[in-house]
Amino acid sequence: MLSFDTKYRVCYGDTDRMGVMYYGHYPRLYEIGRTDLIREIWKSYREVEESGIILPVRLLSAIYHKPARYDEMLTIRTIIKEIPKVKFKLFSEIYNEKEELINEGEVTLGFIDASTGKPRRAPEEFTQILLEKMG
Repeated sequence: MLSFDTKYRVCYGDTDRMGVMYYGHYPRLYEIGRTDLIREIWKSYREVEESGIILPVRLLSAIYHKPARYDEMLTIRTIIKEIPKVKFKLFSEIYNEKEELINEGEVTLGFIDASTGKPRRAPEEFTQILLEKMG
């Protein structure tokens, strides 16, 4: 298992009149965490796409435990539990400033060849990095 934490402060535009973060913004936090993790261990999403690979979302699920509130500093924990093949499954846990788990998400991406639009295997370089980091 590999995990990576990203910090995010809830901005005013994320919230409703009650100062609570709108439920539809949580998948964006999963994406922020996911792109930061991939950049940290491998390369940026832009570089991935420039190499001819796109990673569309195939499945998304979320569990809401507690609301995030305006100006709260959140921790987005992104977790990889298994080495991807063609599908790339990531898990997200979002914690508030009190370190309470407020949201859980699961996102499955597909490795797609940008020129053909067809599924492809995860790049060997990426799987090797994960194998080294996950032991």
